[in-house]
Amino acid sequence: MKLKVAVEYVIEEYKIPERRACRVLKVNRTAYRYIPVRLPDENEVETEIIELATNFGRVGYRMVTNMMRNKGRRINHKRVERIWSKLGLKLPKKQTKKRRLWLNANSCIRLRAEHKNHVWSYDFVEDKTWNNGKKIRILNILDEYEHECLASIPRRSWRNNDVINVLADLMITKGTPEYLRSDNGSEFTANKIKNWLSNIGVTTAYIEPRKPLGEWIHRKF
Repeated sequence: MKLKVAVEYVIEEYKIPERRACRVLKVNRTAYRYIPVRLPDENEVETEIIELATNFGRVGYRMVTNMMRNKGRRINHKRVERIWSKLGLKLPKKQTKKRRLWLNANSCIRLRAEHKNHVWSYDFVEDKTWNNGKKIRILNILDEYEHECLASIPRRSWRNNDVINVLADLMITKGTPEYLRSDNGSEFTANKIKNWLSNIGVTTAYIEPRKPLGEWIHRKF
């Protein structure tokens, strides 16, 4: 079709014969003069091809041909290829499989922050003091959308009430997040903190065990 249009343009623009235009553009004259025959069921076939290509993800014209044949339609794969090309359909690129994050006990979705105070995450980072070598644990709380460190508090030891108090003070000044992401550490999975978060309308999103996707933010920090 594109070559035919090109030949017509050259003939009209440069006022040259058809034979010369086809010779210059290396187009077969028989192919140029060919008028495609539109079958009575062309619209129906086009609609079916579009429907199959849309509803079944990564399929090409060959797979669509087989699917149409399985439904009882007698059709040549070359015809499907021609319509496929005319409609501008393409085989979608293969998507990489993404790891999933547990949102709650009954669902498993990949949670991404979409705006401020949508998803906070918190985690502990351990270190030692230089003078006596004693362990110190730093609680980091981040807004994943803003990439902002909301709090970074070092202590020798942490209890459930300590984490709740830090979160409560922070939410008074920064607002309340919709989701709070963490690993499955005992400080984050205790019933006391889970119930408190549930009562104020914050949904917990726990990282799947042995798949620490998302913790890289805190490790990098």
